[in-house]
Amino acid sequence: MKSISNSGSFTDFYNNNRIYIDKTETIYNLLMTHDKVFISRPRRFGKSLTLNTIATLFEKGVEPYFKDTWIHDKWSEDTYPVLKIDFLGYSVSDIDEFKRVLVKSITDFATKYSISGYTQDKEPYVSLANLLDSCTELDKRIVILIDEYDAQLSANINNPNLYKKFHDLIRSIYAIIKIKNSIKFLAVTGVTRLKDTTIFSVGSDIKDISNYTEYSQLIGFTRDEIKTFYKDYLKLSVSYENKIPTEDVTESQIDKMLDKLAYYYDGYCFDKRGQKKVFSTWSVNNFFQEVKNTKEVLFGDYWYDNGGIPSILANYLKSHKLNAVDYFDKNKVVTVPVEVYANPTSLLDIDQNVLMCQTGYLTLRSSLTVGAFGVNLGIPNYEVQKALSSLLATKIFESNTIMTLSMDANDLFNNGSTDSIIERLNCILNCITYDNYPITSESALVNYINLFLTAVGIQTTIECHTSKGRADLTLELASRRIVFEFKYAQNQADAVTKLEEAVNQIKTHDYGNIIPIKELIRIAAVFNAEPAVRRFSEYMQV
Repeated sequence: MKSISNSGSFTDFYNNNRIYIDKTETIYNLLMTHDKVFISRPRRFGKSLTLNTIATLFEKGVEPYFKDTWIHDKWSEDTYPVLKIDFLGYSVSDIDEFKRVLVKSITDFATKYSISGYTQDKEPYVSLANLLDSCTELDKRIVILIDEYDAQLSANINNPNLYKKFHDLIRSIYAIIKIKNSIKFLAVTGVTRLKDTTIFSVGSDIKDISNYTEYSQLIGFTRDEIKTFYKDYLKLSVSYENKIPTEDVTESQIDKMLDKLAYYYDGYCFDKRGQKKVFSTWSVNNFFQEVKNTKEVLFGDYWYDNGGIPSILANYLKSHKLNAVDYFDKNKVVTVPVEVYANPTSLLDIDQNVLMCQTGYLTLRSSLTVGAFGVNLGIPNYEVQKALSSLLATKIFESNTIMTLSMDANDLFNNGSTDSIIERLNCILNCITYDNYPITSESALVNYINLFLTAVGIQTTIECHTSKGRADLTLELASRRIVFEFKYAQNQADAVTKLEEAVNQIKTHDYGNIIPIKELIRIAAVFNAEPAVRRFSEYMQV
């Protein structure tokens, strides 16, 4: 069984006999069609590996690293010098240090490939212009690959002066790239797509392929790719989960495991038609690695746990209020104008929903139709829903209480009494920053409770549908299923009436009595909204 790697180095897959999901047919089509491209994707998605694969192809050709890949007998291009620049490795706080290191990278490249006539300058754009002019005179063409071009901009959302300095510097670099013809191929990646950085200005020959249908699955894994290249790991996962030998694993069981993987890690859409989707590469790799190491099937929160809130969003939230209510329900969508989605200008005033999409918390849920008013964005999967819940919880609940209330939450809901469960729910609601997030309806009540429970890792379902009706909130725990029917009351008299209504609703619809059978706890609870109360004042286990 081959090992798994999250490495950004393509040669690592060959040298260490690791699984490589073959994307070379799409890469070939890209290189044969375009000379200069930009592609945006969230962090930990495989942008660096894609650039490194392209670099290896141009620098070394197909031997030996592309053996057994689609492109091996198709590629006949010459090799080319490749200038690789990763802005993540450069200073985000010192503009002079950034210039110095970037100029050094350009100079080291010129030295390595003996670019005679090149002269170094303290300004990166001048050094780059000198390099490209020297290549033209020598009739030499080069490949330029720039990774995470927006790292310095995203780090300075809350520092407008430094943001502008880096912005102007980046504009000058791309202005040079646009007018030089000694570039064989150029690829730029980043998290955000910003119209004011010159890359996307009128007349630019750099094509933004971020949402091109034909390249929408270049970065990320498809279901078929996982089933093909991770077959042994899928069998291992089914084997451990069902306690059976791997040779007894059936295709049906493998498909069910893929369904579970999809629920947690699939759903990202970068296709302008809104159709083709991909799994998170980072999460899938870590899931299978965890299965192999622990011999258990655990659907972890790998994307968020690796780095917490993306730095762009973390910096944005220091000076912007998050419209949390937009993201309560993972099945609902938010709509933004197509022009706003396609052409954000600056990180300083970017639309919140567009930023949430570019950082991976939201994804396309409709097509990018020319002339349409809006594009729909939604939460891609359960892993992201939990990550988003953690983010929202820090905004909605008093931060010092989240840790306290979450420490024994799983044990409490798995084993606690109805009285203790309601007491905990009242504590949770009491910790909401009420001025900003008032509880004014049953819907708000359900959403706040669901948000907190999801954030602490409890699997929940809002309005769980059955043949007899739908419960407000269902908790699926290791040892029991808890079903809540909530009501919102204006006063105590109203609360007493509403409790009877909730109890009858549970009995009539037989909420929670579904397969698989677990210990079933059904609770009717009424929130009294009187300012002096604001708690579940009436409740009953049914």
